Amino acid sequence: MAMASSKLIFLLCLLLTLSYTTAQPSFLYHFCMNDKGNYTENSSYQTNLNTLLSTLSSNTQIDSGFYNFSEGQNSDKVNAIGMCRGDVKPDVCRSCLNDSRILLTQRCPNQKEAIGWYDNCMLRYSNRSIFETMEPDPTYFLWTLNNATDMDQFNEALRGLVDSLRSKAASGDSLKKYAAGSTTGPSFQTIFALLQCTPDLSEQQCNDCLVRAISDISSCCAGKTSGRIGKPSCNLRFDTSPFYDSAVDTSPPPHVSSPLPPPSDTNTTSSEGNNNTTRIVIAVVVPVVAIIGLIIFVCIFLRTRKQRKNVDYETEIDNEIEPTETLQFNFDSIRIATNNFSETNMLGRGGFGPVYKGELANGQEVAVKRLSMNSGQGDVEFKNEVQLVAKLQHRNLVRLLGFSLERKERLLVYEFVPNKSLDYFIFDPFKRAHLNWERRYKIIGGIARGLLYLHEDSRLRIIHRDLKASNILLDAEMNPKISDFGMARLFQLDQTQGNTSRIVGTYGYMAPEYIRQGQFSVKSDVFSFGVLVLEIVSGQKNSGFQRGEHVEDLISFAWKNWREGTASNLIDTTLNTGSRNEMMRCIHIGLLCVQGNLNDRPTMASVALMLNSYSHTLPVPSEPAFFMYSRGLSDIESLEYNSGVTESSKPKSVKAYSSEESTDDVYPR
Repeated sequence: MAMASSKLIFLLCLLLTLSYTTAQPSFLYHFCMNDKGNYTENSSYQTNLNTLLSTLSSNTQIDSGFYNFSEGQNSDKVNAIGMCRGDVKPDVCRSCLNDSRILLTQRCPNQKEAIGWYDNCMLRYSNRSIFETMEPDPTYFLWTLNNATDMDQFNEALRGLVDSLRSKAASGDSLKKYAAGSTTGPSFQTIFALLQCTPDLSEQQCNDCLVRAISDISSCCAGKTSGRIGKPSCNLRFDTSPFYDSAVDTSPPPHVSSPLPPPSDTNTTSSEGNNNTTRIVIAVVVPVVAIIGLIIFVCIFLRTRKQRKNVDYETEIDNEIEPTETLQFNFDSIRIATNNFSETNMLGRGGFGPVYKGELANGQEVAVKRLSMNSGQGDVEFKNEVQLVAKLQHRNLVRLLGFSLERKERLLVYEFVPNKSLDYFIFDPFKRAHLNWERRYKIIGGIARGLLYLHEDSRLRIIHRDLKASNILLDAEMNPKISDFGMARLFQLDQTQGNTSRIVGTYGYMAPEYIRQGQFSVKSDVFSFGVLVLEIVSGQKNSGFQRGEHVEDLISFAWKNWREGTASNLIDTTLNTGSRNEMMRCIHIGLLCVQGNLNDRPTMASVALMLNSYSHTLPVPSEPAFFMYSRGLSDIESLEYNSGVTESSKPKSVKAYSSEESTDDVYPR
């Protein structure tokens, strides 16, 4: 009997271990600070980091859910901060921090600085001093697509609520700076909000951080019924549904010890003592058994889910489309909305077909992409775009509203973006004057945030593969939105590179390793982004850059002038105002992104930091890939010839196929 019990205990412990090591939930958001330096395997820094994180839950202050400790000396010293949401229970706090320490080192291997947020906690570590320091960046935003019934009244009520909670949270003590509460919004709707700072901050530092978070509401989620803003030193969340434990006292925890229990009655009988012992045993054993059962259930569920992933590709694609059936439009309603796809409603024509402006029966304006019926890849591209874009939510990505699949017609219905695309403005000698430097810098930053979301912060890792000026749409406030995901590829979260025998993309934006070897990765998109940055600064296309009577490609011109110390020659002559330092910094970042060696190119997380932090020193760029690209053109043209693409029929977005049947379909792997 004892042997059987030992085996059972061993099995349960094994299941518990497996559930922690193989089933870490994903972060809401995380940043790996690649520019802050890396550590090597088995180095003193890694040893100190592992030691520090192993004591995370045991050293966390139970009442406050806060942890700040250091390990090591000098350059190998590691500092860490962990903080749980002010209303979570100690056991939930410890579990969340344990999940964080495991996942953050997996997501950010060898990075000396990283930060990750769960719903219930935040963890960050660094080789620099981070204690008692207010740091507002990096920042993440999350919001719902649902709009409040009366946005102005909702925003006014929300502002009053968060302002009152801000002062309450900031006035907390060194154990907890947290406040939560609710107010009544329009139509008797209740608005709930929660604000919190790391308690090592002073009252003024906490207040400053929360003021920044509150000001971010206007650019992130104003008028939305739910939103989150997370910063290293503070966070803010609001919702029209309750999400925190209202039973938790949001005032600072008292600095007094708990009162002593009342003295026991000396006349208590031994039978009453036995009954109390029985109650205690039951109270302990029943929850333990329930938890063990839950662990076993979770392990079985995870194993079953993993097995289900190994399904046939076609079945997987069909299953991916099914959940989006609620987005399906009736073909006739789209035909009426676009005036029977009239030429007067056409907004433009892409590689897979024309795009039309339409107005739905409810008055909403939409953009409808009508995929060409004779496209050999039409079905695959259609399924790919629906399953990808329907899952993506970011203010710098164009939003998919629905689709139609009837009468051999494949339609994609998007939000209407009124100011057309970036190329409509930036390459026109007159219209680009409407894009002053402030707007251009805002566009560069928005594209960077959208790519960062695709590469690192969405539930899926996505390589766009066709980033270019015509695929950047501009809304009414000239905010950029990345569009056209028909060529995108899904990566597994731990996958770094893919290969293809089918090259897709556009001349001038494709990375050299992609052109020549069919290798693509997040660094392929980084290369395209670098080309875009140089185009935005110069107002000129990458191919056919013109200065006076001389014509050459933009990357080679930029590199030559950078090397000679005359990079300002690249700046658009219409930019008479604006920060020259910012323009030169963008040229620097663009050249870093188009370096010939893909390992030298920064990640989009690093690019976002370069754009937002002027104190960050930029590395010196190495030789760009223009010379490699020019040699690769003949390869692309040969592939197009073999696939029967003629010069007259060649679309702007080049789809180059090998002469052999392609085995590289566009689908998640």
